[in-house]
Amino acid sequence: MKVLIAIPALNEQETVGDVLRGLPNDMPGVRSRALVVVDDGSTDRTSEVARAAGARVIRHRRNLGLGQAFGTAVNAALEEGVDVLVTIDADGQFDSSQIPDLLAPIQEGQAEVVTGSRFIAAGRPPTMPRVRYWGNLFFSALLSRLLGEHLHDVSCGFRAYSREALLNLNLFGKHTYTQESLFDLVFKGMRVVEVPIDVTYKSVRKSRVAASLPRYGINALKILARTARDFRPLRFFGIFAGLIFALGAGMGAWLLVYFLRTGSFSPYKFVGFTGMGLVVVAILVLGFALLADMLDRLRVNQERVLYQQRKMMFGGEGEGSGRPPR
Repeated sequence: MKVLIAIPALNEQETVGDVLRGLPNDMPGVRSRALVVVDDGSTDRTSEVARAAGARVIRHRRNLGLGQAFGTAVNAALEEGVDVLVTIDADGQFDSSQIPDLLAPIQEGQAEVVTGSRFIAAGRPPTMPRVRYWGNLFFSALLSRLLGEHLHDVSCGFRAYSREALLNLNLFGKHTYTQESLFDLVFKGMRVVEVPIDVTYKSVRKSRVAASLPRYGINALKILARTARDFRPLRFFGIFAGLIFALGAGMGAWLLVYFLRTGSFSPYKFVGFTGMGLVVVAILVLGFALLADMLDRLRVNQERVLYQQRKMMFGGEGEGSGRPPR
């Protein structure tokens, strides 16, 4: 198995060298290992330190976001013909000696994606801020609900992707990729396995990705909403249609009860008109949902074409299931 270990980095000159030097050289079932640092527009010496530590550096001229940095790593992995892409953060919070634990389920044919879980074994890490912990639990619960699979940690950047998973990936988010990539791959039939990992928050510095937790939460919710809209349009718009219809019908029912009791619609005629308007809007939204569901078939066909094009360009079945996206 040929493995590429990719490290997205933004102004990590103090830690990226230690992370690179600490990566394991000999791993069971791995015949070759390559190192890539994706420098996402750093203004310090991140690139120089990474090169000195033996990594190939791909540098963005300006900060494009973690999602774009991950996309660059995916392209590098496909171009180099690796069997597995491993991503790990540049700040040293993850234990790189656990990379073989991430590779094992792919090597054994149990999964196409393996994601580290910081919470599956011991709950909240002692040094992790409570607000960040509860935020992670919220997104994990939300994504689990949407996917129909129980996941404990959907925001961890310490992961392994088989070549089959990389060929299937099609992401749009610039701010982050962790939630969207799981959404995308699970809906395409890729198997995801979580393995417990250790994490150490060595300092109280602000996260490069989630420096503003409210902003990070809003951006992540936007990505999830767009992904749900694209992959489950009938359910996504149908929920809105159902809520609007229920509100309109409820207003109409209330006015009918009022009429039966008093023999008059006054002074609440506006309630009836508003309810009728909401019912009409609900019907229009439902029609839009049906149209979006029809367009979803086009998206699926386009994804299949993209998958086949990537296979022709980059070749190889990888260690995954060999299944095209559903």
